[in-house]
Amino acid sequence: MTRPDAVPLSDRGLLLGDGLFETMLAQDGAVAHLPAHLDRMAAGCAVLGLPFDREAAQRLVLAAAPAHGRFAIRLTLTAGSGGRGLDRPEAPAVRLFATAVPSTPVTTPATLIVAATRRNEGSPASRLKTLAYLDNVLARAEGRAAGADDALMLNNRGEIACAAAANLFWLAGGRLFTPRLDCGVLAGTTRARLLACEAVDEVAVGVEALEAAEAVVLTNSLIGVRPVSRLGERALPEHPLAARLNARLDA
Repeated sequence: MTRPDAVPLSDRGLLLGDGLFETMLAQDGAVAHLPAHLDRMAAGCAVLGLPFDREAAQRLVLAAAPAHGRFAIRLTLTAGSGGRGLDRPEAPAVRLFATAVPSTPVTTPATLIVAATRRNEGSPASRLKTLAYLDNVLARAEGRAAGADDALMLNNRGEIACAAAANLFWLAGGRLFTPRLDCGVLAGTTRARLLACEAVDEVAVGVEALEAAEAVVLTNSLIGVRPVSRLGERALPEHPLAARLNARLDA
């Protein structure tokens, strides 16, 4: 498979964002929920019309995971080189590689702002982990510039979608909620695990729905379930929701 430092300047992932990636957690050589991540990449490749060698991808991920320590493993698939302009070759020769970087556990609650950058719920790419992640980059930069950890993204209809780097859940009236996938939401693997073990209402609602939230949490493969302590100007009190959901995932 391709070395990440050997990707040529003609690569369509570099030039056009034509490809996918997965980020997963490895601890002491064991990669958490690897089948779910490979399932998602395979499903994304089917949508994009790209071939996917699942066995090769698994080998690359496991080979990239260091034997000791906590690491974020990134599996990247590009559409390869060739074609003219936007048009791919008839049979794309994809490039596939995996890298690892140290990952420190997050132990503090997150702070959020509401980003001006929107999710395009009408685009298939909004529900895939594509290499064209610029909207998320811009939203995250908005949050950081405002002194927050991340940013809450709305879609073009003004509905809650996600954070720049995480899915979103909230508790209101004793019920747990999360945005529907058709709001322009990435189908997160941790999100899916929570839906499988908790009663969750998937909804399409505006940001005003969070005014009644007793607790808000973020989820992704590296942070698990992280509580939110501030959303914009509103401080959220400490709540046991994140600890309870993390316990459910661990079980």
